[in-house]
Amino acid sequence: MAEKLDRCALMASALLTLFCSMGLLVTPTTAIWLTVPNTGTKCVSEEIQSKVVVLADYYVVHDAVDANHDQPHIPTISARVTSPYGNNLHHQENVTQGQFAFTATESGNYLACFWMDGKSPEGSTFSVSLDWRTGIATKDWESVARKEKIEGVELELRKLEGIVDSIRENLVYLKSREAEMREVSEKTNARVAWFSIMSLGVCILVSGLQLWHLKRFFRKKKLI
Repeated sequence: MAEKLDRCALMASALLTLFCSMGLLVTPTTAIWLTVPNTGTKCVSEEIQSKVVVLADYYVVHDAVDANHDQPHIPTISARVTSPYGNNLHHQENVTQGQFAFTATESGNYLACFWMDGKSPEGSTFSVSLDWRTGIATKDWESVARKEKIEGVELELRKLEGIVDSIRENLVYLKSREAEMREVSEKTNARVAWFSIMSLGVCILVSGLQLWHLKRFFRKKKLI
């Protein structure tokens, strides 16, 4: 039994190394800092396919100090998340931190925008830390392990299975997008070809009319 578990562990490790070396294991999580101006809006977008779970945490990072209290003055911000078709998925005002979670129902670019509430001292700078996770990265493996009573090698194999499923779904999504783009390209090429043929036909027709008009003009001139 122990030898079998060791083999499974080696297999899991080998698969994990293989995915990393092939560049297929892309961690679907993004942690970034956004510098938000005193006036205006700062936005970040990510392309997400439908039926993908999204979970994100954000909080304000500020380095200005209140002159009266000698303590960091943390401004409040507003946050809004919209879908590719403009539907509001999250909206908060006058907060210093927050969280949003949703399951994508539309494929496309999801937009998260942040702006400052009220006024801030001139010259002050602050940023928003955004931890954006999608797909397999949103799964709580500790809860899964407790619920299904699995651990060790079996848990690692379950993680690898989730990663493989995520990669397969991404490949299917990319294939469908490629088919859509190819269809659009073919339609565009067909329209351009018909337009070229019509343009050539118009040019030939105009040339013929000009030639006919010149012949008539010279005939009348000879008769005169």
